[in-house]
Amino acid sequence: MIRIKTAMKTKLLFLISFFSFALSFSQTKITGKVTFKNKGIGEINVTLKDTYDGATTDSDGNFSFETSEKGNQILTFTHPKYNEVQKPIVIEDKDVSVNTELKEQINEIDAVVISAGSIEASDRKRATALLTPIDIYTTAGADGQISSALTYLPGVQKVGETEGLFVRGGTGTETKIFMDGSLINNYFSSSVPGIAGRDRFNTSLFKGNIFSSGGYSALYGQALSGALMLESVDLPDQSSYDFGVSPIFLNGGFQKLGDNKNYSYGATLGYSNLNLMQKIFNFNTNFIDAPQGLNGDANFRIKTKSGGFLKYYGMFDTNRMGVKTESLEPGYDFALVRLKGENTYHNLSFKQKFGKYLFNTSASYSYNQSDLNFSTETNQIESEKTELLNDGNYINFKAVIDRKINKISALRGGFELNYANEKLNFGEVNKNYRDLISSGFLETDLGFSNNLSAKIGVRAENSSYLNKNNLAPRFALAYRLAKDWTTSFAYGLFFQNPESKYINSSADLDFQKSQHYIFQVQRSTEGRSLRFEAFYKKYDELIKTQNIVPNSNQNQQVQTAFNNNGNGFAKGLEVFWRDKKTFENIDYWISYSFLNSKRDFLNYPVSLKPSFAAEHTISVVAKRFIPEWKTGVNLSYTYAKGRPYYDIVTQNDKNIIRNEGRLKDYNALNLSFNYLPNIGKKDSKAFTIFVLSISNILGNKNVYGYNFSQNGSRSSAVVPPVNTFVFVGMFISFGVDKTQDAINNNL
Repeated sequence: MIRIKTAMKTKLLFLISFFSFALSFSQTKITGKVTFKNKGIGEINVTLKDTYDGATTDSDGNFSFETSEKGNQILTFTHPKYNEVQKPIVIEDKDVSVNTELKEQINEIDAVVISAGSIEASDRKRATALLTPIDIYTTAGADGQISSALTYLPGVQKVGETEGLFVRGGTGTETKIFMDGSLINNYFSSSVPGIAGRDRFNTSLFKGNIFSSGGYSALYGQALSGALMLESVDLPDQSSYDFGVSPIFLNGGFQKLGDNKNYSYGATLGYSNLNLMQKIFNFNTNFIDAPQGLNGDANFRIKTKSGGFLKYYGMFDTNRMGVKTESLEPGYDFALVRLKGENTYHNLSFKQKFGKYLFNTSASYSYNQSDLNFSTETNQIESEKTELLNDGNYINFKAVIDRKINKISALRGGFELNYANEKLNFGEVNKNYRDLISSGFLETDLGFSNNLSAKIGVRAENSSYLNKNNLAPRFALAYRLAKDWTTSFAYGLFFQNPESKYINSSADLDFQKSQHYIFQVQRSTEGRSLRFEAFYKKYDELIKTQNIVPNSNQNQQVQTAFNNNGNGFAKGLEVFWRDKKTFENIDYWISYSFLNSKRDFLNYPVSLKPSFAAEHTISVVAKRFIPEWKTGVNLSYTYAKGRPYYDIVTQNDKNIIRNEGRLKDYNALNLSFNYLPNIGKKDSKAFTIFVLSISNILGNKNVYGYNFSQNGSRSSAVVPPVNTFVFVGMFISFGVDKTQDAINNNL
């Protein structure tokens, strides 16, 4: 019995050895090397299609595996970053060697983004820096305004005496603002000399923005310096009701979402009055009529069954104020100016995809009226008023067709019509200005690889008033230097009509022109962003003006354009660093701008440093949310080297400088607190935020410029209405719990 078992074991071992030898003999070895641009690449999956046989390449791109399959087979090479390759092979009784060259998988997320001159906040994955509505609301000193928050980014000057975005040596009117592709005329409220107007539009209306401080897309025009493209919100997540109250304003609104979540509508109404705060604080400005305003808006949004999207937004606002200052002229005690402003704006946009084409169209209409009354007061008796009445109607229409060529390449084109009809009455000056600017544009995005892309565009314009045409080519290139490092270059030619307020007599004028050269290096990682940007701008055909007196009995003068012989330049270097990662619950950014600029334009008798351009500007913004206190603490600081100022007059048809100098350096430290009492409460029916904001907490006495008497012997400083301002407010939202958003965005 024992012998039988031993014999069976011997036979079993023999059979196992035989089959193992047979299997070993039938295995075929497949080897090879996988390369990309002639360099071996690792972690490529190599498999026989429809089998489990395969291997992964080593760091040099080599692979090797054995298979028992025979005959015609397909060898596949796959990796998320490269296009899949399939190679047919024949497996017989000998080893097979297969070498393969892969091509890069081009996709939208991995592709390098052209960002020279641009800061985006519409797409977090592709943004160079983020400036969301929450970012704006929680930037101390920004007062919840988009334009004010942008002054804490590189390239934007801190100019307090007049409204506008002053970008890289450009005036406030050389940066244009767009909503859903359509130009916004009169984005800022009407103002009196020396006091800047505010944003007319609620920050929460927009879900993102792209701010370009130069080299912007051919889809936009009529801006020598930059463009701010605002993108309005789509359908809300759910219906909600909002309420806000403070010593300055009272407002409320609602958003109603349809049951099928394919449409929504809403409206808001607000009133503001600075009278109470004027009694509490020691204002520098003597408001005889405290600033006050009434505003409201309405909207609807419809998502069509075919995937289209229709948006409407309409608003109106009125503002009033009166200011009294000591007169600089002998024989008068005070100079008075009163303002009545009215504005309405309507925007309708529609986008729809038709096969491979995306169609975008938008139309807007706005009406603006600014009524300024100037008078003097002597021995408590007010003189007759001189009225400066300016009203305008503006229509903008734009259509764009976009066709995607592949995942990161596209071609787009379209046209734009921009019509303006303005009337001005001021003493002896009466004008009716009409202009239709017709524009056509074509632009392409070219994605050569994930590491190299370009944007090439051209824009052509015709002005009916100037009876002139222009052609503006634009080009940009981006290249990824390493995993987190990219570089971009942009060039463009930009044109802009002379400002209509300077066209008070007949003159043979042409488009003003600027050329932009921008070079950027950027490092972007999760939670951190660092960018260096150098730029050079060349100005040509800037308008030259002379001062005219509209009424011989009045002290007001009007600058009137007479030719396009002006020129100038602006060059500089900017650094921006943002960090959300290093310190727990702290988000901070630092920006520095160096600007060297000179201009011979308007009434400048020679080439001068512009009065709105500071040579050095530094801004620091920091935000910290403290969960255990349910409180957010926000800090901002701005320093700007003193700007130059000039007293320029026209004598014997020549402009001369009577007085000039440099302002003191600008310094402002701002602090704000946000308290969220509902954090941690379950089933809360309302979301509440209490806000305390202190602007210029150290009380620095900043100066924006100087006014001079007619003979130049007396002057007075242009200063902020108040040195330090305290704001207290409460905001309540019913129906939407924004707690998590508040925490995530460091409220």
